[in-house]
Amino acid sequence: MTGVVVAGGGLAGLVAARHLAKSGLDVTVFERESSVGGRVRTTRENGYTFDRGFQVLFDSYPAVRRELDLDALSLRAFSPGATLARPGKRSVLSDPFRDPGALTETLFNREIRLADKLRILRLRRELANADPAAIIDGDRPSRTIESSLADRGFSRRFAERFVAPFYGGITLDRSLSTDARVFEYTFKMLGEGRATVPAEGMEAIPRQLAERARGAGVRIETDATVEAVEADAVTVDDETIGAEGVVVATDPKTAGELTGVDTPDGTRGCATVYTSLPSSTPLDTGKRLLLNVVDDRPNQVAQLSTVAPEYAPAGEQLLAATFLGVPETDDEALFEETRDTLSSWYPERTVADLEHLRTERVPFAQFDQPPGFRAGLPDPDAPDGQVVLAGDYTRWCSIQGALESGRVAARTLQDRMGV
Repeated sequence: MTGVVVAGGGLAGLVAARHLAKSGLDVTVFERESSVGGRVRTTRENGYTFDRGFQVLFDSYPAVRRELDLDALSLRAFSPGATLARPGKRSVLSDPFRDPGALTETLFNREIRLADKLRILRLRRELANADPAAIIDGDRPSRTIESSLADRGFSRRFAERFVAPFYGGITLDRSLSTDARVFEYTFKMLGEGRATVPAEGMEAIPRQLAERARGAGVRIETDATVEAVEADAVTVDDETIGAEGVVVATDPKTAGELTGVDTPDGTRGCATVYTSLPSSTPLDTGKRLLLNVVDDRPNQVAQLSTVAPEYAPAGEQLLAATFLGVPETDDEALFEETRDTLSSWYPERTVADLEHLRTERVPFAQFDQPPGFRAGLPDPDAPDGQVVLAGDYTRWCSIQGALESGRVAARTLQDRMGV
């Protein structure tokens, strides 16, 4: 017997492995890629840092604070709110409590009416005292983000001009048809913390989790694919290995194939176009996201190197423009759309020096989360025998969901094994 096997070295698998090892179990992680991280990966080229699509870490997530050493990640934070952009016009909408310097700009923002700004403050107060777990796990009737906003009196204008592009970036669903629980949870988290990126890129997160797992005694083997899972063994690259317990922490599709459990099959993807612009052509949005008020071509643009100077070499800016879905348009055409959109937003300056660096296409970034989606997700203990599931698809699409699922999976397996 080799003890416990964890199939998959993403966030959930690494957290599960560490908790199991801390309980005294002999744990081995098998990861089919050459490095750990799952969907959270980073590439460095020519002084630039490219995450696998635009991703951020909400530092107020409970599981993030519990599982990570945030100080060691050297987090770089976005400013609250966003810059709303349309051809020839840009305006700031921010949180006056967390960003008092933007109070005047926010008050005089004509994209959003005063009544909606006051409703934002009421919603902030409403959610401030809410238990985060109760927001996601509560028994309230399910509804869409769109319905939730309407029920609270928000105008269609507010939904279209701010929530659609902002939450389009979070849920990859600009139609606001995602379960409102996701909106309420993340809205609360953003009111209590920051959207950040580690100075060394998002892959610093799984790298730290792997280091902490190894410190607890976990063995991590990369370039090793778990091909089959049985009651007391796993098959890894055609070799059968005995196992007292197994955590399946792969993507949902693979988890379903390994265990026979129904897992989510609807997917949402995105494409992120990375571009550079000389620092001599600054975009005056500072550390805020640029949201496309008009359409999703692209949905938003992030000035990553303004937030994290480590993401670009001296004298250059790194911009990340995100398109929702996985466009059939080729990389060059997406870059041209990005340049044309930025030119329309900044008619007073030129972006002729904008350079295409890289395009990341992520076919599976999230699974669908319509109203009531939680009822259709598999429980961690759904497989038979000493096998459990770990992954955000057992909770909800987020780093919070992934980290939390790892802890829950470890506890579930410990109970099954009587540890």
